[in-house]
Amino acid sequence: MEQNPEEMGAGRRAGSCKEKPSLLARAVSYLSRREYSRRELGEKLRRLGSEDESKVDEVLDYLEEKGYLSNERFAEQFLRAKASRYGQSRLRMELRQRGLSGEEIDRAIEGLGGSEEDRAWSVWEKRFSSYPEDQKEKAKQIRFLMSRGFSYAVVSRVLQRARQNI
Repeated sequence: MEQNPEEMGAGRRAGSCKEKPSLLARAVSYLSRREYSRRELGEKLRRLGSEDESKVDEVLDYLEEKGYLSNERFAEQFLRAKASRYGQSRLRMELRQRGLSGEEIDRAIEGLGGSEEDRAWSVWEKRFSSYPEDQKEKAKQIRFLMSRGFSYAVVSRVLQRARQNI
């Protein structure tokens, strides 16, 4: 690769803003704002159009080699932002959609602090804070927690805990 990310912005800062930034410059610009998975960044770069597939792959390989792009870092950042609101199955699904392998997802999920039940309890408390009065309300609470990616076993324990805290 002929461009170095440290040198890329120099020409633009000097006043030649009318030039179209290179693919590498755009990728580094995106990564300067937040972490991306390899697949997400690749899709974003491909949507820019007119770039051929091999150039995009070349840029992604270069960024991974230099440590600017990392699926592991992306997964850690993603889980930090979302783990307090969602269960493992939802987190796994979203990471898979973003192009992470099962192995990468397993490693990232292992690093989650706190138990699944504690996270589900926290979500339940924020939303409901009282044990359901009838079956209809109980079903609503179960659906809500399960839609957040918590398993039925975890949801059952949360509702048991809520009943004991009455």
